[in-house]
Amino acid sequence: MANITLSLSDDLIKKGREYAGKHHISLNALVRKLLAERVLQESDNWLESCFQLMDKAEADSKGKKWRRADLYER
Repeated sequence: MANITLSLSDDLIKKGREYAGKHHISLNALVRKLLAERVLQESDNWLESCFQLMDKAEADSKGKKWRRADLYER
């Protein structure tokens, strides 16, 4: 596993350690977990993200029903 160096404010490190301690993990494990959740989620759950965007759009089809054949009509 590769190592990286991060520059974080003292306050953020302190609060991060407190949060990690409450969850019985190290700050390093917390950063790894949060980064993995954020980065891998975007690539692994792209379909779920698409559905969430559709839900947010609040579009209205006004009752229009689509058939597969409609996609191929010109």
